Amino acid sequence: MRSSITDVAGIRVGHYTNLSAATGCTALLAPNGAVGGVDVRGSAPGTRETDLLRTGNLVEKIHAIGLSGGSAFGLDTASGIVRYLEERGIGFPIGSGVVPIVPAAIIFDLGLGDEPFRPGSEEGYQACLKASDGSVEQGSVGAGTGATVGKILGRERSTKGGLGSYSLKVGNITIGALAVVNAFGDVVDPSNGKVIAGPRKEADSSVFQNTVDLLINPDSSSQAADDPTPTNTTLAVVACDAVLTKEQANKLAQVGQDGLALAVRPSHTMVDGDIVFALATGTQQGSVDMRSLCAAASVVVSKAIINGVLAATKIKGIPSVTDLALL
Repeated sequence: MRSSITDVAGIRVGHYTNLSAATGCTALLAPNGAVGGVDVRGSAPGTRETDLLRTGNLVEKIHAIGLSGGSAFGLDTASGIVRYLEERGIGFPIGSGVVPIVPAAIIFDLGLGDEPFRPGSEEGYQACLKASDGSVEQGSVGAGTGATVGKILGRERSTKGGLGSYSLKVGNITIGALAVVNAFGDVVDPSNGKVIAGPRKEADSSVFQNTVDLLINPDSSSQAADDPTPTNTTLAVVACDAVLTKEQANKLAQVGQDGLALAVRPSHTMVDGDIVFALATGTQQGSVDMRSLCAAASVVVSKAIINGVLAATKIKGIPSVTDLALL
């Protein structure tokens, strides 16, 4: 196993990265279709086609998920993913043609790069061209290129976020996650409660402040930034090769949020658009223990979040965890 979401049979991942503009997008493809689910808990989400993933709606299988920077402008990357899939005859059948079903979500990374560039349809298409079932490139790539963490004291005192992935086995079932970490809060190691990325006490400091503490007991010497703009969001996709119903896929997305809350504190805030998607490719036949699968979902999401931050690199003056360790 590569310990990434592409260990799940039927999943392919590709990135488009623009380091100068500090943004990008990621296409997660399921060419054979996958039963989908979603759970939206952040109060500032930016999404496309999430309602159709809810139980009771007609479409059961989706064919890709688009994740992008660029705020609401970045939702246009899904159009490029749709075009890529339609050209290959992949989608929901309608008479003589197909309609690819591509839910999508975005993070806010505007203003960080050197140019006013936003990922669009062409960049979504390019991400698809690069998609593979090999190891997922992590860190400051794709939708995680311009991601930052811990912005209560302003983005200039934040730490670099990024894109991460992780997978494990639950019996015969493979389950994995991919996460884009652009959180308002801190990234925390659930095993010891230690903050590994967050707001820095000073612009040139490697000492982290605790966002929850600052919110509950503000320190007069470390005032929160005045701008309440919703410039944050953690996005995650949980995928498994089990045969699941739409209801079960939605449950998997729901418990995936537990992993998000374990690793990002606080999570689901008024200025975050936190979303977890779930996919079940159904390539592994047999019965499923949903208790075990749900427990694993929270683990792979939290691990993917941590991996994304640890793999990130400095960009536009925002230091990575690795940079701070050298101070």
